[in-house]
Amino acid sequence: MIRLALILHLFIGATLSGSAVVAALVSGHDSVAMLLLSAGTGFILAVPLSAIVARRLYARG
Repeated sequence: MIRLALILHLFIGATLSGSAVVAALVSGHDSVAMLLLSAGTGFILAVPLSAIVARRLYARG
C-alpha cells in the first residue's frame, strides 16, 4: 500500500501544488516566498489525501 500511496502522492501533490500556485497568482501574491509556500502547502496536503485514496483502492480491490 505504501508504494501505491507514494505514486499517488506524486500525482496528487503536483495537482494540489499547481492549483495552489495558480490560486496564489490569481489573488495577486507574486512573491517567490508566497509561491513556494503555496506549492509546499499543496504538496504537504497531498500526504494524507494520497493515503486515504490508497486505502480505499486497496479496500475495494
